[in-house]
Amino acid sequence: MSLLKKDTSFDQCIKCTVCTVYCPVAKANPEYPGPKQCGPDGERLRIKSPEFYDETLKLCTNCKRCETACPSGVKIGDMIAVARDEHAKMPLNIKTIRDFVLSHTDLMGTVATPFAPIVNTITSIKPVKKIMHKTIGVHDHKSLPKYSHGTFRRWYKQNCTSQALYPQQVHYFHGCFVNYNHPQLGKDFVKVMNAMSIGVQLLDKEKCCGVPLIANGFFDKAKKNAKLNVRNFEAAIEKYNSSIVSTSSTCSFTLREEYPHVLKVDNANVADKIEYVTRFLLKQFMNGNTPKMKPINKKIVYHTPCHLERTGGNLYTIELLKMIPGLEVVVLDSQCCGLAGTYGFKTENYDTSIAIGESLFKQIRQSNADFAITDCETCKWQIEENTQLETIHPISLLAMAIQ
Repeated sequence: MSLLKKDTSFDQCIKCTVCTVYCPVAKANPEYPGPKQCGPDGERLRIKSPEFYDETLKLCTNCKRCETACPSGVKIGDMIAVARDEHAKMPLNIKTIRDFVLSHTDLMGTVATPFAPIVNTITSIKPVKKIMHKTIGVHDHKSLPKYSHGTFRRWYKQNCTSQALYPQQVHYFHGCFVNYNHPQLGKDFVKVMNAMSIGVQLLDKEKCCGVPLIANGFFDKAKKNAKLNVRNFEAAIEKYNSSIVSTSSTCSFTLREEYPHVLKVDNANVADKIEYVTRFLLKQFMNGNTPKMKPINKKIVYHTPCHLERTGGNLYTIELLKMIPGLEVVVLDSQCCGLAGTYGFKTENYDTSIAIGESLFKQIRQSNADFAITDCETCKWQIEENTQLETIHPISLLAMAIQ
């Protein structure tokens, strides 16, 4: 890559170190130099010579909180991710197997969903978790995500044959979590949209948005997925000229922002059509397309995911929650939950992950809430595992309220 094509936004860094103060990893792990040193400071050196690349960049969780805090608009997290793409070496050891399994979600989901009850049982047995801890480095205090016995796409094909009859249409990027782990969220999405006279179409094909692949160093596969997704977005928009809506705050962020900046995949023709679901819904509500809702007399605590805060999208979710009758909404001083996708599953990162999330867990345990609400699937896993409070998506809560 020529220097002319390099991201030189590090020149905007004023060395204020606000990013390091705001970084959850720098607070919890003294081995991590922090985003200023790994991002703009390091990039100035890496341009001179790749020998200045430091493997401590792998300690970055890609939470983007450094970018949220930066007063100069430096894309610090992107800079670190691109540096890993260009300079990191894939280690040849057994933990590479772990990283492959955690990141290749389409492959693992396709293999596991037909045998979900068996797979879920085996991976939850304590001796098996101990073996994974000692061998491939998945911490034995972590529970691997449970698979659904049957995918969301299969359910959709069997139950949603009349979607094209609705006067308005959206395309749904369901993502790996909904398809392989939690089809109920996809069903709730269809219910909410249909209650507003909006039909739901699926893309002809979709692949993992790429964020777990980026996090684990499989950049070539992430780029391949991104190119396939963009082609299918273009085809969907040409057919319906409708929004592409995601129920994952991280997927929608990655599809819009990471593709051009980290993966160098051009999404200019489709980026403006990609929306996170609560932004799409709040606009519909404000324009008078509000479904009939019954009161939900519950107390909920809301946790803002890092990637949603990066885009300012948490404001849409909070306002949407406030429009549900009878709901007591408490917005937590969240910061980061600590799981960061696949990061917290790894033995070497587990203590850092828990230290980052402890303040959030404490707030939730003391809240006496009926539910925790969050827009991110991995935040859901982390909160439920460390607080024992059922954690659901805003769309599932909205589906409960719809008459």
